[in-house]
Amino acid sequence: MKKIKIERILNKKGKSPIVCLTSYTKPIAEIVDKYCDIILVGDSLGTVLHGMKTTKEVSIDTMILHAKSVVRGSKNSLIVVDMPFKTYTNKYVAYKNAKRIINLTKCDAVKLEGGKSVVNIVKHLTKKKIPVMGHIGLLPQSSKNFKYRGKSLNERKKLLRDAILLSNSGVFAIVIECVVKDLAEKITRIVSVPTIGIGASKYCDGQVLVIDDIIGLSGFYPKFVKRYANVAKIIEMSVKKYCIDVRKRKFPGPKNTYNN
Repeated sequence: MKKIKIERILNKKGKSPIVCLTSYTKPIAEIVDKYCDIILVGDSLGTVLHGMKTTKEVSIDTMILHAKSVVRGSKNSLIVVDMPFKTYTNKYVAYKNAKRIINLTKCDAVKLEGGKSVVNIVKHLTKKKIPVMGHIGLLPQSSKNFKYRGKSLNERKKLLRDAILLSNSGVFAIVIECVVKDLAEKITRIVSVPTIGIGASKYCDGQVLVIDDIIGLSGFYPKFVKRYANVAKIIEMSVKKYCIDVRKRKFPGPKNTYNN
């Protein structure tokens, strides 16, 4: 399997579904890389791995550390890294930070949250040859209300406008998070770049979820998540058996001991 390039993602628009999952470490990336088109090093790592209350607490250094680990474990997938909160306040700051992320991690692209508010930033980055993925709908870095979007007419108009503006600004794909089905379908039909949904229906060009959610490790299961395994239970049983063996002096046994 050849390394997936942005051109390949663009060519999937309206043809074949784009598969994306988050990864934060090399061991997980090595597994995900076998199957996914895109690996997203999401700032969700702040809440998922580090116990932070929101993604706003994630630093650029933390993102770079995890992205380096993911890149080491990836050969095939396109690697996209979230730009953390307040690292793209204007086009100059954004370029400095995006360039740093890409240079230090060797990832393929960065992702920014927002619509009209970040269009000029996106244009500046893409002009400077920085590949950008957009993100509209529920925006974890700025949202106070974590409910689905697209209920009111004004909200629908704004989201559609934002999607069109981002598409025309040079992004190669747009994440649509927690948006009502018919609006996500309309946006996907209208914009020229692929859409990647998370809680935005099957009508998007692709899907993304947090890896810890689908394997049952996060304990966070909103409506849009489907859990495919219960890894937390497997870990707990393994730890429990280990502790019993140690306390009963069954471990280490002869097979786990070095002899002269």
